[in-house]
Amino acid sequence: MKEQKAQEQPVVVQGAMSVETAELIGAMTETAEEPWGPWRIVRGRLFGHPLVISETQWGMANAAALAAIAIERYHPAALISQGTAGAHDDALNVYDIVLGAQTVNESAWQSHYRPAGAGAPYDDLKKLGVFAWDAEKGEFTQEVEHAADAGLLAAARRAVPRYTRGKVVEGVIGTCDSWNCAIDRVKFLRTFYGSLCEEMEGDAVAQICQSLGVPFLTIRIISNSILHNQDPWDLGTGPACQGFVMEVLKEWWARGEA
Repeated sequence: MKEQKAQEQPVVVQGAMSVETAELIGAMTETAEEPWGPWRIVRGRLFGHPLVISETQWGMANAAALAAIAIERYHPAALISQGTAGAHDDALNVYDIVLGAQTVNESAWQSHYRPAGAGAPYDDLKKLGVFAWDAEKGEFTQEVEHAADAGLLAAARRAVPRYTRGKVVEGVIGTCDSWNCAIDRVKFLRTFYGSLCEEMEGDAVAQICQSLGVPFLTIRIISNSILHNQDPWDLGTGPACQGFVMEVLKEWWARGEA
């Protein structure tokens, strides 16, 4: 029954921009445009399996809203948030891929009281996290990190040997509606949150997926690194990431995981 369920339900894959979705859409058959408001959603089949591509545009609010709509509309077996990211770890270079074993909202923090003139240092913060539904506790709980689905992460690991454009690592992916170009700020985020890279969608989508019981994984390719003067970002990374995501989907469908 588990395998049959995975075959019948689509996987939803999100990307913020056309450079992060066009390869996947181009590889699909039996495609149908099914927009929601001004956002593009394309349904079709990939390798014979149902797939939905959601082009969210930048930002946590957009991505979370489109995740909720896709879950309500398509009842997916899984949801993958994928696309480009800026490096926080100086061991990463453009075209390296990060599998989000965890995601974290890097804007969810509280500053401690300091009087006027005392400054607002980065290191004087408390991690807050965000609220998502905890099915075991039967209540909304505040969590700093959201863990990836074990089955999706395993499928991604099996796909790693077929990726040849760079290395693939696992760790924390940071999400925030910001683009950090100050090296000291990037180093702070790396130390404070343990994040390998930053993007603008993944943890917000993880929050919705956890609350609605949908398996989730975020995958990001390094498109730029301020730490190595690799900026502006490399547009070729979007298609490369989608190629890897296709290999992940092959592995997911081959095992019938859901």
